[in-house]
Amino acid sequence: MNSLFEKIFQLKEKKTTPSTEFIAGCTTFLTMVYIIFVNPSILSATGMDKSAVFVLTCVVTAFATIMMGLFANLPIALAPAMGLNVFFAYGICGAMGYSWQVGMGAIFWGSLVFFALSLFKVRHWLIEHIPQCLRAGISAGIGLFIAFMGFQNMGIVVASPATLLTLGNILSLKVLLGSLGFFIIVILATRNFHAAVLVSILVVTLLALWLDPNISYQGIAAVPPSVGSVVGHVDLAGSLNIGILGVIFSVMIVSLFDSSGTILALTDKAGLSDEKGRFPKMRQALLIDSFSSSLGGLFGTSSVLTYIESSAGISVGGRTGLTAVVVGLLFLMMTFLSPLAHLVPPYATSGALIFVGILMVSSLMKVNWSDLTDATPAFITALMMPFAFAITEGVALGFISYVILKTFTGKFKELNLCVIVFALLFALKFIFIDHH
Repeated sequence: MNSLFEKIFQLKEKKTTPSTEFIAGCTTFLTMVYIIFVNPSILSATGMDKSAVFVLTCVVTAFATIMMGLFANLPIALAPAMGLNVFFAYGICGAMGYSWQVGMGAIFWGSLVFFALSLFKVRHWLIEHIPQCLRAGISAGIGLFIAFMGFQNMGIVVASPATLLTLGNILSLKVLLGSLGFFIIVILATRNFHAAVLVSILVVTLLALWLDPNISYQGIAAVPPSVGSVVGHVDLAGSLNIGILGVIFSVMIVSLFDSSGTILALTDKAGLSDEKGRFPKMRQALLIDSFSSSLGGLFGTSSVLTYIESSAGISVGGRTGLTAVVVGLLFLMMTFLSPLAHLVPPYATSGALIFVGILMVSSLMKVNWSDLTDATPAFITALMMPFAFAITEGVALGFISYVILKTFTGKFKELNLCVIVFALLFALKFIFIDHH
């Protein structure tokens, strides 16, 4: 077995062992297994079958992660992207009113464009030509959007006819339990406990089972339920209409920055990349993560992207694809625990949403706040996502404001064709599509 592992993963060359890779895989799995509870909880708000989404989340995550391990030999795991799943459920299907079938079709097409950009080597060109302030604003805006949904699911933020939003009943059971879960995550994460999110979800769910009459025990293990209510129902044709083009573009942009930045950060942490960010089998890795993204949309789990939680496994010695294969196999085993998906209430996962939001908003530190022509677009991009309740509008207003400010403040030379074209496309969208 060791010789087989050596042949496939080059363990000696990477200065690691099968036992180290196994421990690293288990570590990464524990840090990101929360997604099998969070993703069904979010997507079920659109009417999707929670049990089916649970199983599909496990299977698609396993497939994508094992592919990354076997063909790119990287200790990197992939799963449905936090941010895009929230955007899909509450933005595309909620605020915009599309059915989940059409909304997931838009996720697929946006991810397919992302795959095409990787296939034809346009991906790095786009990353290099979109300004840092806009990239930071997009990441922070998604973080604020995710955190807002966490506060809403918890009941801390509620609707108000007078002020649009107001503070909910902070002494209600779901607020108290949701807040407890959030503080458990932050406290454990501060102490570098890798499975902080998982522990939080388990603790809150157990307390909910005891205190909340709406939560009932339905078992732990079962034969995986049918996924027929989701698979094959994504409306690819219905999502190809001009009104949803902005959504498709936003999915592509978010996937582009999120996944590319994460892969570069993880390979650097593992000591696999050179000074220019290049690493072995880089093309395979980029193609696998972008192909997996479209696969997630096609099978109804939302876009699948590289997970930063892979750094937990890397930090304990994971250096090869064997780590990823272990993670994938563990996710496959989880398909037999589908009853747990119905046991976890939405407020048990709210803390995780807010915590992810905090991590993403930290990208604003990269903005040059002394330059208003950089700071203003970043600020507009970040705030308009939760305010407009749509990632698309935040991205659009960010690009347009960037071009306007650079043009009329004597900094036109800082613009490039990529930014100008995107800004014009967004302006045309507002004028000819949204206006009607």
